[in-house]
Amino acid sequence: MKEQGKMAGSFEILKAGTNSFRFRLTAEDGTVVAVSPQFPSLKAVVAGINAVRENAATGFVVDRRNLGT
Repeated sequence: MKEQGKMAGSFEILKAGTNSFRFRLTAEDGTVVAVSPQFPSLKAVVAGINAVRENAATGFVVDRRNLGT
């Protein structure tokens, strides 16, 4: 249960050049958790955020440390 007054993590939309955008996911303490690649439009970056929201909750953790060894 979330403590009162604490904010959940957030997605921040940022300009990335003249006509592109990216987002970063930050934890409630401000730690940057993930940074996206560039998207060509605001609509595309919002779609990227929605894809992360939908997939993160159900995504598997895949350990690839031993690949290629």
